[in-house]
Amino acid sequence: MAMEYTPLHGEGRSFAGLSGLFGELMAEVFGTLTLIAFGDGVVAVAVAGLPESGRTAGPTVIFQAGGDWLLITFGWMFAVVMGIYVAGGITGAHLNPAVTLGLAVRRKFPWNKVLPYMGAELVGAIFGALIVYMVYGPAIQAWDLAAKTVPAAGNALASYSIFATFPAPYFHGSVVGPLVDQIVGTAFLLILVLAITDGRNLAPAGNMGPWLVGAAVGAIGMSFGPNAGYAINPARDFGPRFVAWLFGWGKVAFPGTYSAGAFHFSNYFWIPIVGPLVGGVIGVLLYDYFIGDVLASRLKKGEGEPPQGRVTSESQQS
Repeated sequence: MAMEYTPLHGEGRSFAGLSGLFGELMAEVFGTLTLIAFGDGVVAVAVAGLPESGRTAGPTVIFQAGGDWLLITFGWMFAVVMGIYVAGGITGAHLNPAVTLGLAVRRKFPWNKVLPYMGAELVGAIFGALIVYMVYGPAIQAWDLAAKTVPAAGNALASYSIFATFPAPYFHGSVVGPLVDQIVGTAFLLILVLAITDGRNLAPAGNMGPWLVGAAVGAIGMSFGPNAGYAINPARDFGPRFVAWLFGWGKVAFPGTYSAGAFHFSNYFWIPIVGPLVGGVIGVLLYDYFIGDVLASRLKKGEGEPPQGRVTSESQQS
C-alpha cells in the first residue's frame, strides 16, 4: 500500500520536513481541527441546530433535563476518538497543550517541541471553530434572533457557549471554584491517558486506545462538566474563544466578562488556560507516584507472577 501512494506534496518534498517536526505539527493541526470541529459542532447542534430546525419544543428550548448534556458529552467523546485516529499514527495525538506539557515533564517528550506543538494545537483549534461557525452560522444567528440576544451587546451567552466555556452561576463570580475544577478535571485526564497508554499496565489490545481515551473525556464531562464546561484543554478553549471574539461576541469572549443579575463573571479567559496546564502536570506526577513507580519497580524486580488479585488471560484459560 505504501509503495502505491503518491504524495500530494510531490516526491521532491519527501525529505523537506514531512518526516520530522513539520510533519508532526501538520498532524497536530489537523487532529486538533478534527477534535474541535466535532466537539464544538455537537454543542452547536444542541444549542442552535436542533431548536432552530424545529426539532425541539420551541426555537429557544435547550437543555431539557440531562438529554442535551449527554448529547454534548458523548459528542465530545467521539470528537476525541476521531481526532486521535487522525493524528495518532504520527504524534500520538496530543491535541492538547496540557498533554504536551505533562509528557515533557515526565515522559521525555523533547522540550524544544513543546511550544511548536502548543502552537499547532491552537491553530488547529481556531480552524476547527471556524468550520463550525461556517456551517452553523445561520442557525446561531436564528437562535440569537429568537432569544432576543445580541452577541455584540454581551448578552448572548448561550450562543457563545457553542465555542468556549464559562463558570456556573453558583460560583458567584469567584475564580477559585472554576480554577480548582479545571485543575482536577485535567489531572484526571492525564491520569487516565497515562493509565490507558502505559504498556506496563492493562494496555488495551489492538487500536482501542483512542476509544478509551474518548471514554475518559466523556466520563470527565459527565462527572465534572457542569462546573465550568470541562475545557481541560487550553487550545480547545482559547482557539474557539478567539473565533467567537472575531465574530462579534465581544467581552464575553475576551476578556471573558458577563453580567446578568446575580449571574456574573469577569476576566475568565485565563482560567481554562492556567488550570489545565497546572492540572496536567499534577496528573502525570500523581500517576507516576501511585502507579508508574510501582509498575517500574515490579518490572525491574522481574516478577514472573502477576500480582495477587490480577486476572490474566492465561489464568482465565486454566
